[in-house]
Amino acid sequence: MKFGFDINDGGATLFFEQAVNFDAHEILKDHGSRLHRRAVRNAVFTRGYSTGATRQSIHLTVGRDEARVKAGTDYSGYVEVGTRKMEAQPYMGPALEETIPEFVADLEKGMTGK
Repeated sequence: MKFGFDINDGGATLFFEQAVNFDAHEILKDHGSRLHRRAVRNAVFTRGYSTGATRQSIHLTVGRDEARVKAGTDYSGYVEVGTRKMEAQPYMGPALEETIPEFVADLEKGMTGK
């Protein structure tokens, strides 16, 4: 089974690329939901002007083989990584880093049947 994770453009994705003999979709939904909650929790910005729009725009989309959490504001990627005029205020990256070990562990449990 091949699985992975990605962060880009103000969003994060958990995915798997091969058919499996256990319900990996349920694992994907569960960890996608955890990633979403953590990103919202982290999206409290203390520097600069903050309206709460990025936090309110974070949404989860679960497909057959991926769970994607994305902020809907045009500038969310800039908030995550910063610019030359604005210090980064990461919210999606830390949420993904917190979710990955649990996601991998649950997929491994599913593969071994334990």
